[in-house]
Amino acid sequence: MQIEVLYGPIQASDADGIVLSLFEGAPLEGAVKAVDEALGGAVAGLIASGDFGGKAQQIAVLYPRGAIPARRVILVGLGAAETFDADAVRQAAAVAAKKARELQVSRLASVLHGTGKLPAEQAAQATVEGSELGLYSYHGQKTAPPPPALPQSLELMASDEAEMAAAAEGAARGQVVAAAVALTRDLVNLPPNICTPAYLAQVAVEMAQQSGLRVEVLERKQMEALKMGALLAVAQGSDTPPRFIVLEHNADRAADLKTVVLVGKGVTFDTGGYDLKTREGMANMKVDMAGAAAVIGAMQAVAALDLPLHVVGLAPAADNMIGSRAYRPQEVITASNGTTIEVVSTDAEGRLLLADALVYAARFQPAAVVDIATLTGACMTALGVGVAAGLFSNDDALRDALLAASARTAERLWPLPLFPEYEKMIESDTADVVNSSREKFPGVGASATFLKRFVSYPWAHIDMAGMAVGEKEHPYIARGKASGFGVRLLIEFVRGWQ
Repeated sequence: MQIEVLYGPIQASDADGIVLSLFEGAPLEGAVKAVDEALGGAVAGLIASGDFGGKAQQIAVLYPRGAIPARRVILVGLGAAETFDADAVRQAAAVAAKKARELQVSRLASVLHGTGKLPAEQAAQATVEGSELGLYSYHGQKTAPPPPALPQSLELMASDEAEMAAAAEGAARGQVVAAAVALTRDLVNLPPNICTPAYLAQVAVEMAQQSGLRVEVLERKQMEALKMGALLAVAQGSDTPPRFIVLEHNADRAADLKTVVLVGKGVTFDTGGYDLKTREGMANMKVDMAGAAAVIGAMQAVAALDLPLHVVGLAPAADNMIGSRAYRPQEVITASNGTTIEVVSTDAEGRLLLADALVYAARFQPAAVVDIATLTGACMTALGVGVAAGLFSNDDALRDALLAASARTAERLWPLPLFPEYEKMIESDTADVVNSSREKFPGVGASATFLKRFVSYPWAHIDMAGMAVGEKEHPYIARGKASGFGVRLLIEFVRGWQ
């Protein structure tokens, strides 16, 4: 969608549709009041009749019939002013954009929602993000042509030249962020026979070449040379070879810039191995690479925004399959830092990929490392599905930076502990550590404590199990499709990291 920021009163726009927003119970003022007066009190009449009251995501449509140049007026509610934030803008913009698509609007104009409470730059970014993410659709491998992409353009109307400049900056950033989320959603939505480790690497290489990132893709022999025994153990049961994707922004300035490393789990399909998942548990395991996809999407945005840090994205990718070469319970494998791991469960495979990736991250001498993964069912039990991701960290400043980014993006994180009792749960009689606790109720902390064995720097782990797919209707996340969770969070974290 083409996006432009213009200066002028929205009631003068001749777009196919214009979008106005209103807080619940608020008096008519500004652009809404101006349009209401031009329409002879039509907005006030809707409110008086009880057909529209400004509740969050409430929508109504008016037809001016020549009273103003626009063909339609779309009213959207912002909800209560007391609870208003940038995500209320995203949601309102998404609802309005989807209504415009339903009405076959080609050219849409909109106010900057909530500029009295948000800076114009932030309001514009949220409006663009909400509109683009709300309109996202996945056509997949259907042979019929996709429906036309509507609206084709969005004009954001600023009230003065200063607001216009700030809004233009925010809108541009919003487009970058939305494009990164769309890339991630596309990857996660793909079927596993297409989105293999090799395909994931190919997409990362093409994106890097277009974005100006340095890229390297390690294949099996290179991983063997690095002694990545944990990752390779998971991969050995599949005919599809593994890949280890390395993306770098500002690689040539690594010596004089702080380094942040983002690590994403890339299990492109997870059967559970010999600890086979149930039919229900295996039903959507193509999304087990959502962490890697989030890192790839975030790195695209990091490059586009030209953030002043040395940022590295690592995406270890493999299938977890059953076969004559597949790893088995009770095997002992060796990670790239020499740690021996007793395999208690072949379905605790993601942490094995991450283990070798976290060891690899140390070579960049990072100021911070954040890994993100669809890791455990225990996290879904603890926090619910589609509610929040779990956050573990060995560094308070890093934890707080991620929580701040979470608050700004509405990609929720909830901090969880790394209690010393979890160490006891992953002790092994035959190796340095087990890959999964034998306790009946180990909790999500045991998996994070396992990962902690492989870090030597400020580190945070995000368990996004339950967040990769939209589990219920949401203004800008389609139910049953990839959410793109983590992309906006990671971008905002890197933007704010000092």
